[in-house]
Amino acid sequence: MAQLYFRYGAMGCGKTMQLLQVAFNYEERGQKVCVIKPRTDTKNGSKLLTRIGPERETDFTFSRRDNIFNRIKKSYADVDCILVDEAQFLTATQADQLMQIVVELNIPVICYGLRLNFRQDDKGFEGSTRLLQIAHKIEEIKTICSCGRKATLNTRFLNNQLVTEGPDILIDDGKSKIEYRALCNNCYHKLKEES
Repeated sequence: MAQLYFRYGAMGCGKTMQLLQVAFNYEERGQKVCVIKPRTDTKNGSKLLTRIGPERETDFTFSRRDNIFNRIKKSYADVDCILVDEAQFLTATQADQLMQIVVELNIPVICYGLRLNFRQDDKGFEGSTRLLQIAHKIEEIKTICSCGRKATLNTRFLNNQLVTEGPDILIDDGKSKIEYRALCNNCYHKLKEES
């Protein structure tokens, strides 16, 4: 029986790299995958790029209004697995549609994304919140902080200053330096006190 998976981790933990490895493993065995991502993730257009090099074109990207179940049923019902990158940008309804794919089409769906936003609350990532509620299996992908401890928090730096307020999606305007870092709780709280 197919299942819905949510594999989450802090930024830079290798979520996209693992997605590409899973796609490779399926295809090496002669099976078909469908790789998708939300259009909200504007970096690299419809491509998935990793920090260490490997890349892949998605089968399709989707907007917040798109019905993923209908798209898969119509054009990709013959695949052996659906792989979703940047799953935090799903709507709750779209997360439910992924479950519908699992139940009605018997296709496993593996989602990769962030658990928390940079404000450390779930208000910004509707998709992650819903996946944490409904996924059959939830798995953490681990990474480390610059101090060597386990990093669990996503943080935003604007012009080298930690920021804890603002919109979930901030596109580089060329005037400000926007950077995201994965930090442990200790380093996060130390930086927050200093700012």
